[in-house]
Amino acid sequence: MFRSILVPIDLADTALARPAIETAATLARTYDGTVRLLHVISITPVVLAEYVPADFDAQQRRDAEAALAEVAQNSGIEPSRRSTKVRQGGIYHEIIEEVATIKADLIVMSSHRPAMRSYFLGSNAGHVVRYAPCSVLVVRDNK
Repeated sequence: MFRSILVPIDLADTALARPAIETAATLARTYDGTVRLLHVISITPVVLAEYVPADFDAQQRRDAEAALAEVAQNSGIEPSRRSTKVRQGGIYHEIIEEVATIKADLIVMSSHRPAMRSYFLGSNAGHVVRYAPCSVLVVRDNK
């Protein structure tokens, strides 16, 4: 049923991603599927470009790839069932693009309990749920 699973991860809060990773690992084992762990780097605003080193974006990508590889290694997902990807751009847009790239059947993502502002402004998880071309499972952090 779910052969290709995408798990977006915020490397600034990997503890929040743990329940989503565990859920995706279980589903991948159950359905003989694979898991793609994804992190999206924000684009450096033009107004800041002159204040950061010339190789800032490349260094940011290398750091994210290393951190994501560590998350993958500690995920409990068999190496043959997992892969990682770092993309750069708008978070929910890049998640949707990655779904198309890997032909994902399911997105499993973590989300904090919604704050009042999320009800009015929306969140990345909300955008993904609304616009994803596949099923989305949002695993809540009830803390």
